[in-house]
Amino acid sequence: MENLKKINEQLSIATNQVTPTQLQQAAQAGFKSVLNFRSPQEEGFLSDEEKQAEAAGLEYVNLPVKPNGITEELADKIIQQIDYLPKPVLLHCKSGLRSGAMGLMYIAIKENISADTILEQGKEMGFDCNTFPQMKEFLITYISKHSNNH
Repeated sequence: MENLKKINEQLSIATNQVTPTQLQQAAQAGFKSVLNFRSPQEEGFLSDEEKQAEAAGLEYVNLPVKPNGITEELADKIIQQIDYLPKPVLLHCKSGLRSGAMGLMYIAIKENISADTILEQGKEMGFDCNTFPQMKEFLITYISKHSNNH
């Protein structure tokens, strides 16, 4: 599958809106679930993505995230969903930045990695959170609060 960045064995990021063909490819590559961070109101949202994912044998969840509107409650829900979903999970949004940030947040919390370290790792992978300063600030605060490694 093209446009894929692997965070670890459990999580990978699609850096685009996935197509029905890519959902089939993801299932064939061994993915078990898809977590979509796009809002149905966004331009280019695949309206039947849930149906397409399920037809490919993938579990599907849509949790819309706005880069400037993420809350602690939503972040908690994302952590819980990733915990719950069968692995490996394919995370996606439009460009990969939101899904990359949410995937890195999850890894930081679960593996007790500091916000600075995980943001640097993200930057090396091509997820530069400086593009969305509010989201970056949220990640730093949330990870610092919920990780044992400040």
